[in-house]
Amino acid sequence: MKKKVLATLLTAAMLATTLVGCGGGDAGSAPAADDGAAAEAPAADGGSDDAAADDGAAEEAPADDAAAEEEEIPTATFGDPNGTHMEMWTFVEIHGQHYGNMVEKWNEQNPDRTIEITCTTYPYADMHTKLLTSLNAGTGAPDICDVEIGQFPNVVAGLDTWLVPQNDTAAPYLDTMVQARMDVYSGSDGNYYGIPYHVGATVMYYNVAAMAEAMGISNDDVIAKIDAVVTWDDYAALGQEYVDAIAAEGKHWTSVDTAGCDWQWIAMAEYGEDWTGGMGGTADVQLESIKKMCTMEQEWVNNGLAMVSPDGHVDLEAGFQNILDHNIVSFPKAMWYMSRFTNYMPEEKGNWYIAKCPVFEAGQKCSVGIGGTGTVVTQQAGDPALASEFLCWAKMSEEGEQLIWDNLGFDVCNTVLWNDDAFAHDDNNQYNQFFINYPYDVLYSIKDDIGTVYTTTISPTINEQMCNVTLNDILENGMDVEEALQAAQDVVDLEQ
Repeated sequence: MKKKVLATLLTAAMLATTLVGCGGGDAGSAPAADDGAAAEAPAADGGSDDAAADDGAAEEAPADDAAAEEEEIPTATFGDPNGTHMEMWTFVEIHGQHYGNMVEKWNEQNPDRTIEITCTTYPYADMHTKLLTSLNAGTGAPDICDVEIGQFPNVVAGLDTWLVPQNDTAAPYLDTMVQARMDVYSGSDGNYYGIPYHVGATVMYYNVAAMAEAMGISNDDVIAKIDAVVTWDDYAALGQEYVDAIAAEGKHWTSVDTAGCDWQWIAMAEYGEDWTGGMGGTADVQLESIKKMCTMEQEWVNNGLAMVSPDGHVDLEAGFQNILDHNIVSFPKAMWYMSRFTNYMPEEKGNWYIAKCPVFEAGQKCSVGIGGTGTVVTQQAGDPALASEFLCWAKMSEEGEQLIWDNLGFDVCNTVLWNDDAFAHDDNNQYNQFFINYPYDVLYSIKDDIGTVYTTTISPTINEQMCNVTLNDILENGMDVEEALQAAQDVVDLEQ
């Protein structure tokens, strides 16, 4: 029986690997990375942040697995050789460096409980497969391990027989953590098993400079118009004003995605819906929120307000070039996309403004966390209590969150820092320098309006259907929205 369960999970893991990564994974977008500054180059093709992405930089788009297998596996050891030794696995090398930095601080503050940690960076698919195999076997797992959000349902399936619940060690930080991000790394038993790196809060990016030039008004006037946007109707009206002003072929207000579901995730968060059905629920892609968003996107494509994103979404090379060419001047994406600007579009410095996403109805939530990597402690850890305490401190404390922002570029989950002037308004920070406004001012303004959409075992099926078939049918082929969603539901129903 155990072999059958493991085979099922490994099959799901391999399917998810083709669809998710860190960042895009959540939303079902191509392997484009997921979060932050760490980001290695985003995946070159779309499929389904966010296959490689999540965290931070693919969160970092994981490097090509086949190529990585030919290279030596990066391993680094940090801390006190005489302390408690721990093994940590990740698929993003810079994550390991974070734990290296934090273990040095830990040892300074806890000389009677020092730690030595060896961080090993495996290729994305290899690491998750190796982890599942060792958890099922009951031997060979590390003390601590990163788990990309698209893979998390497979790993958390073992609940507390495989993983150590983090409820008690996370408790000192929970009051100021973004609840939505803790929830997505919980198990069906209600326990928290994964600790997040970032919120991945979805916001709107606007090219103020391009808008001002086309509309013949000042940057301040453009920002005032953006700040006045509340609903999607307001957003479309401002977009029409821009499109009428520029009156040029190939120039649009925004682009909509066929290889990513960020727009759909925003809609679900606004209506408090979830097409996975949540933990133990029944998947339903025919939600009112999905119908509304797909219908709106189709109308925008038909009237020229929007174009279809080159190669399927904005987190690929073609998407970056489309932005650089000013073919679009606004789009929604998680805050970890800030690193895409600094890494791939540095010439846009000073042009872009970050704002909250519009809503269908005033008063709705206006954001959703997209992408992510949760870090777990396995039941095979040599000292589970110490490993849990260190993990939660390294990722949830103000000290740990400061390094996550400074070194990884993620929008941190501990909200106590969002309104801290020294943290949020540090003018030496590259993101504060790049954008017109301070990113954390926007994040703080929406802190109570970030919704949750779960990643479950049915997510790869939904993402594959939506990104390979349904969104193309609706946005490229003009298929009736309800008809397209019914066809998608028929496919999903075969898997549940």
